[in-house]
Amino acid sequence: MVQLHVKRGDETQFLFNTTVDVSIETLTQQVSPIYNGRLKVDRICSEIPELADHGVSLPPNMQGLTDDQIMELKLKDEWEDRCIPSGGAEFKKDELGRRNGHAPNKKMKEVLRKTVEEAKALISKKQVEANVCVTMDLVKEALDQLRGAVMIVYPMGLPPHDPIRMEFENQEDLTGTQASLLVIPEEEAQLWWASKELQRGKKLQDYVGKNEKTKMIVKIQKRGQGAPAREPLVNEEEQKKMMLHYYKRQEELKKLEETDNDSYLQSDWSDRQALKRQFQGLANIKWGPR
Repeated sequence: MVQLHVKRGDETQFLFNTTVDVSIETLTQQVSPIYNGRLKVDRICSEIPELADHGVSLPPNMQGLTDDQIMELKLKDEWEDRCIPSGGAEFKKDELGRRNGHAPNKKMKEVLRKTVEEAKALISKKQVEANVCVTMDLVKEALDQLRGAVMIVYPMGLPPHDPIRMEFENQEDLTGTQASLLVIPEEEAQLWWASKELQRGKKLQDYVGKNEKTKMIVKIQKRGQGAPAREPLVNEEEQKKMMLHYYKRQEELKKLEETDNDSYLQSDWSDRQALKRQFQGLANIKWGPR
């Protein structure tokens, strides 16, 4: 199997196994959903702590308003009485005004917290260090775990406008957000290797030959962004070690230089009185008991 180390820019994403006989079109269709799926898992994992702390999302027309403004406008959250967490709610006001403040109890919060940790671990970049390849099934497993935990805490489901439910139903609107800049639609995805774009009309073996034991660093990029930057000759960790070694060597050379400059002061030839003492027969006199 050919092992791909997929990156976005200089940032590691995941490992993926394939074969040299695969077409670039198929490979792109396999890699881009995993890349985007990991982003979806991350977005959900970032929202669930807010759900655990402050309950479900308010309707869009109520978000950001104060209690007085809501009363004045006579607005009502029709989902407040429907979306009650298992075991009852504990009120904790959301200072940002995004959620209704009816949070799950401590036990249900722990269910959400543990599931978030497990889901993150499945698609973590640390899987690269452990030499574990990520598949779409692994991404789906992480999403299913998160969906199951939310259903345990909110058996009646979340409001249709809640960002977590919208993510699960692929209805999320990322317009104008930083997250939208990270997503790469499958039809716009491009794979690059060794500063060469992998053309969709070719096969992987057209670039790397027929050796199935090949390891490649492949970069995923959006069409039109040009060639990604080249990989640095040494990584950041190696560069730090080299700088530390250089600094220690410089300090050692400084100490040696200082030692060399002063060492002659202890030599016999540098003593101006040595010749005089020799003529006087005082050259080898030592003081102290024998």
